[in-house]
Amino acid sequence: MTAPPPARRPGTPPLAGGATGAESLRPLLDTVLAALHTGARDRGGPLPPGGPDTVTARVEAALGKARDLLPDKGTGPHEALATLVHTLTAGAADPADPLCAAHLHCPPLAVAAAADLAASALNPSLDSWDQAPAASAIEALLTRTLAAEFYDTPHADALVTTGGTEANQLGLLLARERHGPALTVLHGANAHHSVPRAAWLLGLPPAVAIPTPTGTLDPDRLAEALAATTGPTLVTATAGTTDAGLIDPLHRIADLCDRHGADLHIDAAYGGPLALSPRHRHKLAGIGRAHSLTVDLHKLGWQPVAAGLLLVPDTALLAPLAHQADYLNATDDTEAGLPDLLGRSLRTTRRPDALKIATTLRALGRDGLVDLIDHTCELAHQLAERLDAHPGFELHAPPTISTVLFRPAHATDDDIAALRRTLLHEGRAVLGRTHTGGRLWLKATLLNPHTTARDLDTLITLLEGSTHR
Repeated sequence: MTAPPPARRPGTPPLAGGATGAESLRPLLDTVLAALHTGARDRGGPLPPGGPDTVTARVEAALGKARDLLPDKGTGPHEALATLVHTLTAGAADPADPLCAAHLHCPPLAVAAAADLAASALNPSLDSWDQAPAASAIEALLTRTLAAEFYDTPHADALVTTGGTEANQLGLLLARERHGPALTVLHGANAHHSVPRAAWLLGLPPAVAIPTPTGTLDPDRLAEALAATTGPTLVTATAGTTDAGLIDPLHRIADLCDRHGADLHIDAAYGGPLALSPRHRHKLAGIGRAHSLTVDLHKLGWQPVAAGLLLVPDTALLAPLAHQADYLNATDDTEAGLPDLLGRSLRTTRRPDALKIATTLRALGRDGLVDLIDHTCELAHQLAERLDAHPGFELHAPPTISTVLFRPAHATDDDIAALRRTLLHEGRAVLGRTHTGGRLWLKATLLNPHTTARDLDTLITLLEGSTHR
């Protein structure tokens, strides 16, 4: 016989979980969805027009000053949700808009966002099994599944992280624990800023940046740096740079690491998902030779933030992360068979980000994910071809993944910087910027699988009009 749900103290706000949680959420979700719709309609483009001061003024007009955000008497859940979600949406830079293409900031899939709602409602914390029984099992299954996509080893494993920065920090930490605090980190100048920052954070010698004038790590320059380095060394390579989406020659770098006895970490936060695609996985040849590997599925994986991974070829490499806190993983509990989760992260409280990833994998399957990856990369090539054929623009190079660098012909760097800010201020387009080859380039990072060829033409037409002012 099913027990009746527990009585709620009069006046107490309902909870998201429990036997009645779903019914409590249902009307609130209607309010949220309505506010998402009206907010996007009122924004009317990829981001709000007017620039920072105007956006701030609109937010304050809707919400009041700081003291008004915590009134003596609450406004109730529907008013609060309607006001704040509408305000957030109307003032968002929305990556689901085809003209919002500046950063490695993807539009999340609806199925992933829906799964994330369940994670928030149930609120498991993956620091002990008794807080997350099923969530911990889902995460273990997910990490083994994804690690096997990169490593052909019997005990490949992965940790779920908040993103590429945390994964890179963990990769350097594990290398430090293998080799000691005198570890030298060599990285290309094209590496993500989190690599030298992690070396500083971990108390390692200052990381050594190797110039990358062509945008990727030159094996000859790396060989010179390795020959000049004494003591234990970690080389970090990049598979998908943040400026142009370039991929270092991974096999040749791994060969050099083997020859010089250096460890290898590969930051594939951007490019890692290419491994799933038969059309593109050759670009990552050699990736499975890394001692550790960063992949970030809130880029080319269409997950809500956060959805990072650190992958290793053998779970034994994660042993340095083991930690004991009696109230979370008492020795006798572990010996009795309760899973020990503290060694799966440096964080304690940790939400089940594995759920949305696992839901996406099951919903779309390999074929569905590959279709998104291949279509997005193809869009970048289409944009590059249009720009290359257009007399008003200069293309930097054909894209490697989904990033396209270009600039208006005959424009100065100051002109380009001002053009980008004008488009932002008017709320018409969100494009990135990067310096390479001694010049400033506009950057379109295409991560929206719903973008069409017509959207690309719209972007070019918009830029044509802006450059002629």
